[in-house]
Amino acid sequence: MEKKFKLVTKFAPSGDQPLAIDKLAEGVLNKVKDQVLLGATGTGKTFTIANVINKVQKPTLVLVHNKTLAMQLYVEMQELFPNNKVEYYVSHFDFFQPEAYVAARDLYIGKDARRNADLDMMRVRTLNSLVTRDDVIVVASVAAIYPTQNPTTYEKIFLQLDLGETINLKQTLTDLIQMGYIRNDTDDEIGSFSVKGDAITIRPGWSDKMYYKISLFGDEIESIGTYEPLNNTKLESLRTLTIYPAVAYVSDRDKINIVVENIKKELNERSKELNQAGRYIELDRLQKRTNYDLDMLSEFGICSGIENYSMYLDFREIGSVPWTLIDFFSSNGFLTVIDESHMTMPQIRGMYQTDRSRKESLVEYGFRLPSAKENRPLNFEEFKSKIGQTIYVSATPSEYELELAKENVAQQIIRPTGLLDPIVEVRKQEGQIDDIIKEINLRTPKGEKVFITTLTIRSSESITEYLQDKNIKVAYIHSELKTFERSQILNDLRLGVYDVIVGVNLLREGLDIPEVSLVCILDADKQGFLRNTRSLIQTIGRAARNENGRVIFYANTISRSMEEAMEETSRRRKIQEDFNIANNIVPKTITKDLAASLHDGDIRGKIAQLKSKSLKERKTEIEKLIASTRKEMIIAARELDFETAAKLRDIIIQLEGE
Repeated sequence: MEKKFKLVTKFAPSGDQPLAIDKLAEGVLNKVKDQVLLGATGTGKTFTIANVINKVQKPTLVLVHNKTLAMQLYVEMQELFPNNKVEYYVSHFDFFQPEAYVAARDLYIGKDARRNADLDMMRVRTLNSLVTRDDVIVVASVAAIYPTQNPTTYEKIFLQLDLGETINLKQTLTDLIQMGYIRNDTDDEIGSFSVKGDAITIRPGWSDKMYYKISLFGDEIESIGTYEPLNNTKLESLRTLTIYPAVAYVSDRDKINIVVENIKKELNERSKELNQAGRYIELDRLQKRTNYDLDMLSEFGICSGIENYSMYLDFREIGSVPWTLIDFFSSNGFLTVIDESHMTMPQIRGMYQTDRSRKESLVEYGFRLPSAKENRPLNFEEFKSKIGQTIYVSATPSEYELELAKENVAQQIIRPTGLLDPIVEVRKQEGQIDDIIKEINLRTPKGEKVFITTLTIRSSESITEYLQDKNIKVAYIHSELKTFERSQILNDLRLGVYDVIVGVNLLREGLDIPEVSLVCILDADKQGFLRNTRSLIQTIGRAARNENGRVIFYANTISRSMEEAMEETSRRRKIQEDFNIANNIVPKTITKDLAASLHDGDIRGKIAQLKSKSLKERKTEIEKLIASTRKEMIIAARELDFETAAKLRDIIIQLEGE
């Protein structure tokens, strides 16, 4: 049987990868429900998972706890599976403030969001791929557990146009609107259509690289073609065109009348309750808001906030499980990979209750019907029941994941580069900053960098100021920095603008920098989230990309977490050393070209120059910058420089916010 998934790579598995691949693939093929890939930082866990997918030949959902890490995995999987559908599914908002009501202050906070057209497009493309193909890999954030459309309904909402077909123009345009397209005869944008003379132009919701043009002779379709938008050059002539929905949530027109009647019924029941309780303000508010939505649904089959009526649109009962991205995967079986599972699983656990408490307030005070609470993420039990066979991937899996997997744990300790886990030592807190300065001065002449992690924002700021007074090139990373700004500081670290980074939480993605040879952990003996065993092991891993990697715990006592982290690091280091000796491997720091990251400064300069231009000129220039930066991102991904690709994507996000 011909393989659906085809892994394309010039590299062969090495180190612990072959054994891990075989163990995990055998488990999937033998219907093992839960497995763990326990892999140290830098051991090539993603490459191992790609090889497992290639062996088991199953559609795969890869879940990650944030967008940036998801993008890194997405571009890497695209390179490894160029002949298959690799999709990216995350929240389509660059900024999102959910609708809420704070009763204590009588404060209503309306939904405020900035949608990202690219992310919208990629979400729609993901659903289209899943309903039309079975060789799909989806890299997703926890957006995967939030409601989307019933897959069965979604599959039915397609518009097919054939060459020579006689159409009713008004009905065709109505069909497009019901599929989520917006009529826009002046400005071409994704998910829109226009009618000029005898031609219909459609900008699909899943691509910004082409558009469709349907030419009519009277009511007959005379020609169908795809065109390149920049130069309006024809790419291809078509005999048949299938148009997919422009948005991920659309409605079947035949069912809308039933939906509207069901919503009206609930509105009447809730109105009686509020009236009997003498809550006339809430009654008036609910009726006005809901009736406006009903008018829009009746006329166009869609309305703002349509997701709040998802229970009716999906013909579900109260308390039933909502449809999500996971339901679009084949019922014949699929593989779920939960990356950084020690972070992703707790995030999934917390989503349901947070959403529930916010919705209850909106319902109580007449902003939404009670059924709006059914527009919710999956709770943890529902999530577990929906996902397929699962591989949890982490350097520090939780007890929950290890208990699920039992003996089905594949360890990946050996790095293909031969690099060892860093040496860890403990030093007294007295005089710790002066001691750190000595260590910095030993490393900076060799071009090596230092991370310092503290427990409080105040201490991070104080240390940064103190080091600056000592003429040390230092920067402070904190939670208020935008992703773009954070990436810029890390680029500047590699470029030599800084030698030291200080921060509270240095566990986040994008901090695997080969130049970092020392990580200093202050207050290492203070028990808590950032100083438990898993967090310490993760932080130690920040120095695992450098052959001179070292970690210093500054503490007056040795906590149990410190002891466990040091024991695990020593265990791994011994295994790695023995492997290197047996195979004549000499560890060497990875070297990465820095030329691509110089692009950041150039972009910042161009943004500053655009401030003086008119709004129209600025918009045009920014669109050009976005297009050129996106090309560079794709090139970086093809060259396997995924760190640069992710940073270029951050630049695109920054540009889109200008």
